Amino acid sequence: MQRYIFRPSLIGTVLTIICIPLFIKFGLWQYHKAQQKQVIQAAYNQAKVDESLKFPIDTDNHVLDVDSWNYKKVTVTGVYETKYQFLLDNQVEDARVGYHVITPLKIDHSSQYVLINRGWILGKDTHTELPTFNTPAGEQTITGQVWVPSKKIFTLEDKTMNLTNGHVFPAVWQNMDMDKYKHSVSFVVSELAIKLDQTSDAGGFVRNWQVPVERIATNIGYAYQWFGFALATLLIYIYMSINKIKPE
Repeated sequence: MQRYIFRPSLIGTVLTIICIPLFIKFGLWQYHKAQQKQVIQAAYNQAKVDESLKFPIDTDNHVLDVDSWNYKKVTVTGVYETKYQFLLDNQVEDARVGYHVITPLKIDHSSQYVLINRGWILGKDTHTELPTFNTPAGEQTITGQVWVPSKKIFTLEDKTMNLTNGHVFPAVWQNMDMDKYKHSVSFVVSELAIKLDQTSDAGGFVRNWQVPVERIATNIGYAYQWFGFALATLLIYIYMSINKIKPE
C-alpha cells in the first residue's frame, strides 16, 4: 500500500494565493460588464416602444440628471446651426469607413443647443477630401434617442481650441469630446446628445443605431475563462502538492 501526503511548496502556495483571487477578480469584472450591457440593451429596447418625452433643458433651478436620460426617446424642436457642425471620423457601416454628421440644434424658446447625430455618410477615397452633404434650413422637429457621450477619451489631440484671430472651426473630430466642444463655442450646449431616429425626416443619413449585443456574450465567455483559470490553478496546486510515500 502506498500512502499520500499533502506537502505544498512555498512557491506554489504563494503563486496560488496570488493567482486565484486575481483570476476571480478578472472574471467578476467581465461578468459585471456583461450585466451592465444587458441593462443598457434593455433600456435601449424599451425606449424604442415608449412614447417620446420632451427634451430636458438645463435651468438655474434644475440640475439635469444625465444618466437617468440615457437612451430615452425624446422630441425637440429647433433650428440647425451649420457653422459649428462637424464630422465624427472613423465610423464604419457595412465594412465601409465614413463619418457621423454632428450638427448643433438651437432649441426653440431657449438659448440652449443640443448636438444631433444625423447619421453616417460615406467618406471619399482620399481621406483629406471631405464629403459634401446638405443641412435643412428652418424649424426642425427632432425625434431620437438620448446619447450621453463618454468622458473616457484618450487622444493626443490638443484639447484647447482658440477660434479667435481667424481660426476656423475644425470640420473633422476624432472623438466626441463634449468638454472640448463646449469650450470651443460661444453658446450653451446640453450634456446630452441625440441620435436621430430612423423614421425622423430632419436631414438624416444612414442611421442603423445598434447596441453591440454580441459583446455581452463575449464578456460572459471571458468571465467563464477567468473562473476556469482560477479552478485550474487550484487543481494544479492540489495535484502538485500531493506526494506518495513509499513503504519502507
